[in-house]
Amino acid sequence: MRLKVLSPTEVAIEEDVVKVIAEAEDGSFCLKPKHVDFIAALVPGLLSFETTGGREEFLAVDEGTLVKCGEEVLVSTANVVRGPNLGTLKEAVEKQFMIVDDRQKGARSAVAKLEANLVRKFIELGHE
Repeated sequence: MRLKVLSPTEVAIEEDVVKVIAEAEDGSFCLKPKHVDFIAALVPGLLSFETTGGREEFLAVDEGTLVKCGEEVLVSTANVVRGPNLGTLKEAVEKQFMIVDDRQKGARSAVAKLEANLVRKFIELGHE
């Protein structure tokens, strides 16, 4: 199978694999090459895969969608972090998600300022 994992900013992985394990709302599932075509809404968690060389790797994924169609497994997610083992992946996730959280806080602050300015302008227009 060909696994391709996409986020809005990158192609996190594009590799031949023999197995994919992911998590949906109703639990984990495993896909192998002869599995029927499949679609699932992913929940935040781990996605693991086994390469054709027998190596097991892990991805931390945010909410997303997984589609298996023929020999292709496509995953689209808002955030993804790749790690060779669970220990380093945990550290990478914490670092990455702290950066994302800081960006989100900055964006929320900017939106709040824009909303306040818009309300002030409407109030000023109402007094004229």
